[in-house]
Amino acid sequence: MPQDLTALQVKDVAAALRKHSSVIYREIQSGRLPAYRVGTGRGTIRIARRAFREYLAARGIPASELAVSL
Repeated sequence: MPQDLTALQVKDVAAALRKHSSVIYREIQSGRLPAYRVGTGRGTIRIARRAFREYLAARGIPASELAVSL
């Protein structure tokens, strides 16, 4: 599967931004970072790579400043 189509987990986004995962959950809950739930029951939360790139661009965060490459 092409990398652009794979979604990111909250822990991946947190690591990339050098933030705690609770910060990412707050961004999702506030609607600033679009995400979706996968699986049954509580499932897991995923963030589309495109949504993450748009989130970074809206905040003026260059990809070169991320702790991991996307």
